[in-house]
Amino acid sequence: MASRPPVHRARKRFGQNFLRDPGVISRIVRAIAPRPGERLVEIGPGQGALTEPLLEAADGHLEVIELDRDLIPGLRVQFFNHPGFVIHEGDALKFDFRALRGEGQPLRVVGNLPYNISTPLIAHLLQAGDAIADMHFMLQKEVVERLAAAPGGADWGRLSVMAQYRCRVESLFVVPPEAFVPRPKVDSAIVRLTPHAELPHPAADEALLFSLVREAFGQRRKTLRNNLKGRIDAESLEALGIDPSRRPQTLTVEEFVRIANHLAVAGGEEGHR
Repeated sequence: MASRPPVHRARKRFGQNFLRDPGVISRIVRAIAPRPGERLVEIGPGQGALTEPLLEAADGHLEVIELDRDLIPGLRVQFFNHPGFVIHEGDALKFDFRALRGEGQPLRVVGNLPYNISTPLIAHLLQAGDAIADMHFMLQKEVVERLAAAPGGADWGRLSVMAQYRCRVESLFVVPPEAFVPRPKVDSAIVRLTPHAELPHPAADEALLFSLVREAFGQRRKTLRNNLKGRIDAESLEALGIDPSRRPQTLTVEEFVRIANHLAVAGGEEGHR
């Protein structure tokens, strides 16, 4: 049995909201379904509410990444009897997940992510490629809705395309504010991100693809004809089977990749040849 952690006041600068609801915690662990022998990594363990059941399910082996150094002594005390519990003190936004994997099996990453860093952190993790087997995160509900959105809706945007280019995205369930201390002002949700073993629609130049997507959604009310002026002309879009009068939120991942691959061959900016 783990020792009780010392009292710690949540810090706004770290975006801390500590999960307390036992029913929600159990449901998250069931969704993750950790098994002994897997490389499980928790980002932001906080006061260990999720850490303890994860350790039990993973046969005492778990690595955690914690930025708040004041929480680390409590975690060491709380889980001192688990020799397979490893703490990495540092910022997950700068953490080298490829190096952590090393020659071992891919990592399973979990965490109750601070809302203020969730989007850049997911972008950082997506860059880790085959170092990650899957990810289960607690995020602001609207971020999960954007990650799991379908083309054509108001939530479909740059984050949706970036995530779904690399992963299968599943919105699992909503978590109400009363599950946390202190209570956040918004609902949260659990999302599962599973990187594709093989990209369904590989881009010839991923940097070009994401630059194109960022530009397209920069003014999402404009048509592709106007939004991508200087990148590609209307005739070329039509030749690719894409109506230039469409707006970016109607394009699928495959269609964005189709445009990017055309531009990769044309030198990146067709209109500047």
